[in-house]
Amino acid sequence: MFSKWRKKSAENQVVDMVAPVTGRAVSLKEVPDEAFAGGHMGQGIAIEPTEGKLIAPFDGTVVHVIKSSHAVMVENASGMQFLFHIGINTVSLKGEGFTCHVTTGDAVKAGQILIEFDIAKIKEAGYPVITPIIVTNADEVASDLEKITGPVTAGRDVILKAVLKS
Repeated sequence: MFSKWRKKSAENQVVDMVAPVTGRAVSLKEVPDEAFAGGHMGQGIAIEPTEGKLIAPFDGTVVHVIKSSHAVMVENASGMQFLFHIGINTVSLKGEGFTCHVTTGDAVKAGQILIEFDIAKIKEAGYPVITPIIVTNADEVASDLEKITGPVTAGRDVILKAVLKS
């Protein structure tokens, strides 16, 4: 979680982020959408979810909730902002299959459910359920993110490590 700060040096801090969903963490290159796969949306990682719950991976503030409830942006105490985008082209579902539990401006605690989603319904509608996790203000990061892939459990396994600019 972002509450786990480690000093890398006198100038830079390292932030670890745990998975916001349970599943398999993969490179953004595996996302079937060029905006994410090509890095045009920013640095990050993606998770192929096996459970339909998106949780807050850290204590923070909800910066924005997309009207169709398929995506949310959350900021942590360091000022880093993250976009959690459930599925690809799922905006077309107009909120069907998504239950959002937060609104813009809400303070959230690590482990709190942000959005519940119906994986089967999303797949039946013909959309990939892969969930990109993007650092939206990458200018806060001193270097490339370290991305950790493989099986992950929400709230437990670290998926990203960032060195913050001093």
